[in-house]
Amino acid sequence: MKKSMFRRSFCAALSAAMLLGVCACSGGTDISGGLSDSTTNLMANVKPEADALSFGKNGERQRVFEWDYDEFALSLFRKCAAKDPKKNALVSPLSVLTALAMTQNGAEGETLEQMNRTFSPLTWSMDSVLSLNREELNQYLGAYLNSLPSGEKARLTSANSIWLRENSLQFKNEFLQTNADFFGADIFSSRFDEKTLADINKWVSDNTDGMIPSILDVIPADAVMYLINALSFDAEWENIYSEDKIFDGEFTNADGKTENIVMMGSDESCYLDDGSAKGFVKPYASGYSFVAMLPDEEISLEEYVQSMRYDKIAAQIRSEDREHVHVSMPKFSAEYSTTLNEILSDMGMTDAFDPEKADFSGMADVKRGDLFISRVIHKTAINVDERGTKAGAVTAVEMTRNAVMMNLVSLDRPFVYMIIDNQSLLPVFIGQVTHIK
Repeated sequence: MKKSMFRRSFCAALSAAMLLGVCACSGGTDISGGLSDSTTNLMANVKPEADALSFGKNGERQRVFEWDYDEFALSLFRKCAAKDPKKNALVSPLSVLTALAMTQNGAEGETLEQMNRTFSPLTWSMDSVLSLNREELNQYLGAYLNSLPSGEKARLTSANSIWLRENSLQFKNEFLQTNADFFGADIFSSRFDEKTLADINKWVSDNTDGMIPSILDVIPADAVMYLINALSFDAEWENIYSEDKIFDGEFTNADGKTENIVMMGSDESCYLDDGSAKGFVKPYASGYSFVAMLPDEEISLEEYVQSMRYDKIAAQIRSEDREHVHVSMPKFSAEYSTTLNEILSDMGMTDAFDPEKADFSGMADVKRGDLFISRVIHKTAINVDERGTKAGAVTAVEMTRNAVMMNLVSLDRPFVYMIIDNQSLLPVFIGQVTHIK
């Protein structure tokens, strides 16, 4: 009963919002009070019920989700690392998958099938019947996000938002409702002007605890929607490094050059060896751990990344037969930014980026090719020091409406102009332009 009442209130509010060119639904950090007059959140007080995530979990389907998530995560990381092997690549597969899962809720036909195949790379290759369908992905991914531990000394937060260009398309209530139910998405409608740009970047900064100050430099004139996930991670080490455990050291870069750095030393209880690299597990205060793998000297980092298998590492972490290890690790920070269009196309979802083939008719009343993904922007940042780790990630899916053929008049040569009275249509001024001063 509660859910049906929520759906009625959501749809009623959304319909009213669309008539006014504005709509929103609750989700991450509430920035309603800080929004510009370009963006309005009419539904700040409407909360989706948790019923959508209260489903009977199937252990076998849960494992399918985990298998496919691991394969998707490694494939994404490998391709980003290979794009520029000397770059400090850092991706959040959770952020990317969440933003794309929200987008998938508006996909249909071959576009939907390709996205499903991309998100289920392992089980699809074995037997497509095994892979999770869209509804199952919503359930298991939404439940996973909802179950992630978050406490005082180890906090991970995820926030989702959908930004719609007002007066552009009549977006479907069911598409927006699904993303509100499973991903708690904020839903805003705005003019997509400079103020909207500032609002989106403020939302990103707020929901990454300032780690990612902005995601967009400009909003293109033909962009009609952004689907955005933001992650924020902030955790203390279980055992914070004392001053006597911090020392000067050297680090040999990928190009062979050495640089002076600050190292941190500790003894840990979980040594890892997957046959190609040695590593360790260092726990945070609660719920999370830092895992590092150092390739054997005869194996390059690039070779290791392309061949690494997370199932081997995970099996050792789960094992009760553990060995202790002395660890030296550097204090470091890194920022990473990339556009994932080519990588995701290589992973199988080609039609979503094709203005002629993309089918997102589940988002709005559009024909195939009218609406497509123009960019998937991913940004990450991390800081690791003696107290712990702080990290942030943002993924923005930019939806663009295909250009519609229109009459065009360009005043790029001499022309006549008038100022007329709208009632009588008589010209009050009439003139010509022969040159521009």
